[in-house]
Amino acid sequence: MAALPEKVSKAWEDREGPIILSTVNGDGIPNAIYATCVSKFSEDTIVVANNFFSKTLENILAGSKASILFITKEGKSYQIKGSIEYHKEGSIFEDMKKWNPKQHPGHAAAALIVEEVYTGAEKLL
Repeated sequence: MAALPEKVSKAWEDREGPIILSTVNGDGIPNAIYATCVSKFSEDTIVVANNFFSKTLENILAGSKASILFITKEGKSYQIKGSIEYHKEGSIFEDMKKWNPKQHPGHAAAALIVEEVYTGAEKLL
């Protein structure tokens, strides 16, 4: 596992609006969703709450890799790529239940494990 570069970790705290979570199915067909219920679990793990996943869940369970795209208040974009784990119990799940809004179901926590990081075409990790 790789840790987010410090400038990306700081940018994460300054993000604006929803993130975009992308996965692919077994045939390589991409699927992208907006997600607002997200948090940095650690410097190598970003978590998205599964409140209403459908195709995204199918892709995760089939072994898809994933990417998260976000933008800062200053308009700088970052993309984080990696493996994605699905947690229905344990520390990552329990942490998600603490910050996920109570009105959302929080079925599980999708945890992206950082492998690569980009800003535009520039590879940072």
